[in-house]
Amino acid sequence: MRHIVLAAALCAATPTLAATDCAGLEKLALPNVTITAATEVAPDTGISIKEAPNPVKLPFAVCRVEATARPTSDSDIRLAVLIPVGNAWNGKFVQVGNGGFAGRIPWGTMLLGLSRGYAVAGTDNGHSSDDATDASWALNHPEKVRDFGWRAVKTTTDTAKAIVAAYGKAAKRNYFFGCSDGGREALMTAQRYPADFDGIVAGAPAWAWTRMMGVSGLETKALVAPGGNLPPAKLPALQAAALKACGNGKTYIADPPACRFDPVVLECKGAETDACLTAKQVAVARSIYRGRPDIIGGGYMPGLTPGAEAAANSWAGWGVSTTDADTRRATNSGFAWNHFAYLVVKDPKFDLRNLTDAQVIAGDREWRTTLNADNPDLSAFKARGGKLIGYHGWNDPAIPPGLSLEHLANVRKAMGSTDDFYRVFMVPGMLHCRGGDAPVNVDWFALLDSWVETGVAPATVTAAGGGATQVLNYQK
Repeated sequence: MRHIVLAAALCAATPTLAATDCAGLEKLALPNVTITAATEVAPDTGISIKEAPNPVKLPFAVCRVEATARPTSDSDIRLAVLIPVGNAWNGKFVQVGNGGFAGRIPWGTMLLGLSRGYAVAGTDNGHSSDDATDASWALNHPEKVRDFGWRAVKTTTDTAKAIVAAYGKAAKRNYFFGCSDGGREALMTAQRYPADFDGIVAGAPAWAWTRMMGVSGLETKALVAPGGNLPPAKLPALQAAALKACGNGKTYIADPPACRFDPVVLECKGAETDACLTAKQVAVARSIYRGRPDIIGGGYMPGLTPGAEAAANSWAGWGVSTTDADTRRATNSGFAWNHFAYLVVKDPKFDLRNLTDAQVIAGDREWRTTLNADNPDLSAFKARGGKLIGYHGWNDPAIPPGLSLEHLANVRKAMGSTDDFYRVFMVPGMLHCRGGDAPVNVDWFALLDSWVETGVAPATVTAAGGGATQVLNYQK
């Protein structure tokens, strides 16, 4: 009931301000929220963000509002709202999700929506860090974990809507867009707060958070064991063999489910070189493709798909492939280590080489309801007319692509056909959220907006890039 009461209080507290009175928003009184700045930014001034060396300029003026929300005594949620001035606003609002463990307002994604005329909002999820893998802020701060898990997003939604309405009028459409942790936030929002958004995009969603962290922690433990790793120098040969087997002359595998690549074709016949795999390395590669044991969900966590093993920001970049001497992810870095060191074991000196099954299960029991977006009942979101688009790269090295298919199957098992409100597109060649040596670029913003406005569900999507295209069918 708390979120209902908060939303009502926000609406009741919203004064009527002139549509051009951006500075006046500093006087806006909202419960547990302090407006720290409200400034109209001229087009030639631009908006400065850490991701860009120079201010990002836009063809219209923008009302920039920043605020801090403290729904609990241990909360410190920073958020920002950008509203196009005057006729530049298309009358719609989009909130964007974060990535990893968050820690920074996602200005880059916000500016993407802003450039198209949307009012936009984003949050740091309740803590400050320039390292998205860092969870040190969570040590002995359970309320901050809850802010990260769901409360910061909901608080930002209610606050941003109140700011937009106070500036001129309420948005006629409300959307949410997120990938990775932002995809988890997207699904969490559809489950917990089905009335908040007309349409949602959930890219590569980390919805099974505690399961993912458990499998990743045990995978790291196995990778740093003697003979348990797959060296990065071997990846070009592995990728070439996979493309030879299933690529049909392309730079990517167009039909991953049909690929039956076995890395045993690379097993060394004589002296070991970077062009072949030892018997142990063949076993490691097979386990990566098959998926690692999942002691929480049972069976195996879905594995990774062949065809982009050596690509930039792929296996080596995400710690799937390591050298013998690289134990950093077991002792002081990476998502799994941060999760267990700060949220579960609560010991900054924890070593994943000592991780036990019991600790994995304990972490799931403690945090599943806070961090997992695993409720398949989206009936309330469907009933309010909401539309949900999921997308996932088949070559995602960070979040197994099979998890998106698992979530879709869970929803269908609970609700029956999802075609009229929830469609998932899998993108061959795409890495984590974006990128890859394939046509992977899709305008998900426009796709969602069109579905909501016209009521016509997208049956196919055309992805472009590198002078080529590929047509994606939704998962039936």
